Amino acid sequence: MLLLSREDIKKVITMRDIIEADKQAFKMVVDGTVEIPLRTVISGKYDGTYLFMPAYAPGIDAASIKVVDIFPHNIEQGLASSPAQVMLIDGKTGYVISILDGTYVTQLRTGASSGVAFDLLAKEECKIGALIGTGGQAMTQLEAMLCARKLEEVRIFDLNLDRCKEFCARAEEELGSYGAKFIAAESSDECIDDADLIITVTVSKNPVFDGNKVKPGCTISAVGTYTPDKQELSPDVLPRASKIICDSIEACLAETGDLLIPLEQGIITMDDIKWNIGDIINGIAPARENDEEIIVYETVGVGAQDLLAAKTIYDKAVEAGVGLTW
Repeated sequence: MLLLSREDIKKVITMRDIIEADKQAFKMVVDGTVEIPLRTVISGKYDGTYLFMPAYAPGIDAASIKVVDIFPHNIEQGLASSPAQVMLIDGKTGYVISILDGTYVTQLRTGASSGVAFDLLAKEECKIGALIGTGGQAMTQLEAMLCARKLEEVRIFDLNLDRCKEFCARAEEELGSYGAKFIAAESSDECIDDADLIITVTVSKNPVFDGNKVKPGCTISAVGTYTPDKQELSPDVLPRASKIICDSIEACLAETGDLLIPLEQGIITMDDIKWNIGDIINGIAPARENDEEIIVYETVGVGAQDLLAAKTIYDKAVEAGVGLTW
């Protein structure tokens, strides 16, 4: 069994690698070549939640299960609020062949999901990005945005301005090679002003930006909402959107208030939610048709992403001789 830490993974993988792995995962979802039961969620003590996400792809002889636990009070103890591990399983023998740092795998594959959306749905010429939220998922979201399009600047907003400025400084250090300027915005209006790409990655129960102020041609990736009572995406933008694309329609309609609440309120109907991102990859559904379209991408994450990311990382680690054999 190969144990792969965050540092090990960083040695062998790039964001582009994981974007391509996510594309393969999303294609498998619509092709029906991967089994991904809806995640099992168990509520526990201390406001904790346990989530279990299995996946099996016979075509690559591999299975996985991710265990991710949400314990919001961990922050008070200086601990991560969502610790996770991914087990990669040999599909021929049933043996666990690798345990990977699931927190980092989740950050990578979730960021890459936005990267896939921008690769396929954004205008070719994008100059300004907007990122709302600076938590644990934010840095890989930012990198995926920069990887997908050559941006001049990214405006970043968080309710805590000092924290936002600290994040921008860290982004400059870690992602400065992409050539974009990172600006701490003092409001969400300032953040999304004239933005070509928008990512929301918060746990807010209320919309975090004004959908009426999104400019034509913008592509939005809504990432943070994974329960029916949370709604970070502005419902005002949905009637303006020409397309609402999901990573998995089934999963999104089971989990995210970003769509469930506007559906209940009659702001949108099921006719507005037609395609998975895998349908775009397969050419079944149209991608961007002109530079004026507003396109919304809603993602809650599917187990296939963890499986393909883990398999990609594992193969590269074995080839490079990286990791601890146990």
